[in-house]
Amino acid sequence: MNGAPGAGGLAQESGDGSFAEDPGGGRVAGGPGRSRVARGPGGERVAGGLGDGCVAGGPYDEDAVPGAVLFDRDDTLIVDVPYNGDPGRVRLMPGAREAVRLLRARGIPVGVVSNQSGIGRGLLTEADVLEVNARVDALLGRPLDVWVHCPHTPQDGCGCRKPAPGLVLEAARRLGVPPDRCVVIGDIGADMGAARAAGARGVLVPTTRTLPAEVASAPDVCRDLLGAVRHVLGRPSTVRRPV
Repeated sequence: MNGAPGAGGLAQESGDGSFAEDPGGGRVAGGPGRSRVARGPGGERVAGGLGDGCVAGGPYDEDAVPGAVLFDRDDTLIVDVPYNGDPGRVRLMPGAREAVRLLRARGIPVGVVSNQSGIGRGLLTEADVLEVNARVDALLGRPLDVWVHCPHTPQDGCGCRKPAPGLVLEAARRLGVPPDRCVVIGDIGADMGAARAAGARGVLVPTTRTLPAEVASAPDVCRDLLGAVRHVLGRPSTVRRPV
């Protein structure tokens, strides 16, 4: 469901793609490659790769299926094209269609919570963002259950731009799901921070712009999007813990 910005600047609509997260929550150009730091079974951080699955602070209970899954957009659900307003340039991330299909098959609402500061910077319009989102919906087969985006710049000090909790709280409200029953899947620390601030659970799927510190502090880390969704659905075979 798409629409114009609502109260507090929230709009129906992830990261801008050309920046990585600094420790203070700002954005800095570039960013190192994927960290090899992971979480051990006791919650400690250990060195090692992600293998074919995930490393986690604790497994998901098969009976504790999430009430909703909220994806970051750029570099999580779709390939990042910085400040993209062209639907023709939209490409799904590997495994995205299957990941969404698995959630839909379980009857779990699916949405997107996305920082789109290109609007506030004057590089995009609301209409551009909505057209890109509509293309994502088309590639996924049908519209997602909710899209919410923040149009503000980091300097605006809003309560919706991740890592603030506003986007997650608003998406949960629209879906009628308690925030603590939501899972947020994203690629940078701001996504995990927004989940934590809203009382939701975060799952990190790192990319080349994910900082090592973001991987080290994430509650759960998965190598790819499909693995992350299998993880939140309680598929123990997808979880690998270093020994």
